[in-house]
Amino acid sequence: MKRVVIFDVMGVIFTAGDDVSELLIPYIRSKYPGIKKDDIRRRYLSASLGKITARDFWAGLGVPEGEINSIQSAYLDNCFTFDEGFVACVKALKTRYIIALLSNDVAEWSAYLRGRYRINEHIDYAFISGEMGLRKPDPKIYERALDMMGVLPSECVFVDDSPERVAAAAKLGIESILFDRNDVRYEGLKAGSFGELTGILLHNSIAPR
Repeated sequence: MKRVVIFDVMGVIFTAGDDVSELLIPYIRSKYPGIKKDDIRRRYLSASLGKITARDFWAGLGVPEGEINSIQSAYLDNCFTFDEGFVACVKALKTRYIIALLSNDVAEWSAYLRGRYRINEHIDYAFISGEMGLRKPDPKIYERALDMMGVLPSECVFVDDSPERVAAAAKLGIESILFDRNDVRYEGLKAGSFGELTGILLHNSIAPR
């Protein structure tokens, strides 16, 4: 029986799927045009694996110390679009499922966004790459999350906007759903909205009885 729904964050709860390319790089380069895209990507990868802190991320790009707080706050407060459908979805699911997040993100940024949008009120677990030192689609991050919750792959459903990350979870025996706002060609189970996802999780054959 399915007991847990594990949600990706970027591209699911927040609409931008590639937050680095779609949000972070354009934002930084609008403020500091001289900073190279590759440097941003490289330092973000290190921060999202917990190798450097969020503050180190900005400082390493050459952002003046006195500007880091304001630059970071403006990015987190203004650049993300929260899908309100997530709240209605998890409220409907909470009677039947444990709710977890599994996200590739900088630990400090994830914590801030979860607080700002009151996401923590609706979830039971949050597994963040910056805290775990692993990123999806590495199988180890899925396995560690399941171990920490004390559940089997067969007891979980994983929702992500990346076919690669969905496939990685499926290889471990986790029922997986592609969250697809753009109607990409995909042969597996997918949902284009939180309303559709709720229907699948409550009324599809994978729903708990």
